[in-house]
Amino acid sequence: MTTATERSVPKPVFTDAEAGAKEFPDSTARRFNYYVPQKRKQTHYEDVTVEVQPDPRHYLAQGWLYGFSDGRGGYPLDWTVLKAWGSDRPEPVRGPGSGGKGYEWPAHGWHEFRDPNEEWELSLYRYNANVVRQVGQNVEAARRSKAFGQWNPNWVRFVERHVGAWMHVDHGLGLYLFANANRRAPTNMHNNAISVNSMHRIRAAQDLALYGLTLSEEIDGFDGSAHLDAWNSDPAWQGVRETAERLTAVDDWCEAVFAANVVFEPLVGELFRSHLVQHAAPRNGDFVTPTIVGAEEYDFSERDLRYTKAMFELLTADREFADHNKRILHSWLADWVPASIAAARALQPLWSQPDAKPPRFEDALDSAKSRFAGIVTDLGLETPKELAQ
Repeated sequence: MTTATERSVPKPVFTDAEAGAKEFPDSTARRFNYYVPQKRKQTHYEDVTVEVQPDPRHYLAQGWLYGFSDGRGGYPLDWTVLKAWGSDRPEPVRGPGSGGKGYEWPAHGWHEFRDPNEEWELSLYRYNANVVRQVGQNVEAARRSKAFGQWNPNWVRFVERHVGAWMHVDHGLGLYLFANANRRAPTNMHNNAISVNSMHRIRAAQDLALYGLTLSEEIDGFDGSAHLDAWNSDPAWQGVRETAERLTAVDDWCEAVFAANVVFEPLVGELFRSHLVQHAAPRNGDFVTPTIVGAEEYDFSERDLRYTKAMFELLTADREFADHNKRILHSWLADWVPASIAAARALQPLWSQPDAKPPRFEDALDSAKSRFAGIVTDLGLETPKELAQ
């Protein structure tokens, strides 16, 4: 009988992970203690958001883990000319093995921002899934009931050219403005809010694109590519196109968000969506398009504008740089208000195209200006004289 020779191989030895097995003073704590909550009690939003993006001014003793070819690391605060208190304090000089502690929490004023929408991954998926589900159900219900057959012929042409053209604005700002600003913002609270804003715009562009495909199948003669000609060649859209393309080229992430959400959207976006499309559509037999456009309108007015106001209210009331920030914000208003007013006025011919007309353009523009002035006042800024144009 042959006896197998036992091979000499290392045997696995199972031990505790030393660090995880040790007892620390906070081993049984139910809350994080590396930040101070905004209110008396920590929220789940803060637990999954605050300092997820590290900052060596507070901790991360070895400095930034990554950097750029010019030697700067991580998320430089000079990616915007606006400042929060503590921005000018030097970053602690530390290296591998140096240990030590940075500034007490919060290391600077940027960390004080909290998104009033409390956006993070779970809220993003839930919200957008609900919107897409509802929009899909609305369109499907209209398709089954043959509701598109009630549209006036001129309204069919209006939707294929002009409602479709707005998807270019949504796509451009979502992908090239807000997604870029998200990467440049200095805290994870800013990152989450701005990236969700980006997803809202990209989803809205997708909603309009899919809607156009449905209308191409349901309405004889509907030209699903007419929006390209409108966007590229129609004089009414060239002011919007120029302003939107300028916005996507802004390098300062604060200026990009401010110009888009505080100036362009109230003066141009809401003017087109609320005061034109949502007013004119029902008068021309269309009760479906307002649900598509209305979803985007809710995104902006109830969520994106909400975080934007909270973000800039902190900066205009900053205990160290309030005057500095207001001076810069006023200069941005002087730059972007005239461009947005000019883009809005170029859209005026669209008000006369539907058979059943919406309220007068001048009344709509006055309403948009009034809303814009209220937003600016809420931020502690002066209404720009350029608004009278």
